[in-house]
Amino acid sequence: MSVKLTTRQVGDVTVMDAAGRITLGEGSSVFRDTIRDLTANGNRKLLVNLADVTYIDSSGIGEMVSGFTSVTNQGGQLKLLNLTKRVKDLLQITKLYTVFEVFDDEAAAVRSFS
Repeated sequence: MSVKLTTRQVGDVTVMDAAGRITLGEGSSVFRDTIRDLTANGNRKLLVNLADVTYIDSSGIGEMVSGFTSVTNQGGQLKLLNLTKRVKDLLQITKLYTVFEVFDDEAAAVRSFS
């Protein structure tokens, strides 16, 4: 199963709930296209909820970094929510844990955008 993405608004923050696997091919392209569409529509505050992501590979990590860069370049912010242990370990190994702002609490994450 590749990734399934749903978006919802919490105030002026767009929360993108991801479930499944963000991997080379369909998973990472869906992730990339969704972020591109959201920023094209003026969403500058993106919170990516990874609670239900079972696996992410290097291309998935690459898409997260690419999304982070494109949102930041457009004056927005992309933050991560509810990392699983596997994803958290992967971000720490790749030293990306210091790049992303990471939260375990959605309310605190939403407040951090103001």
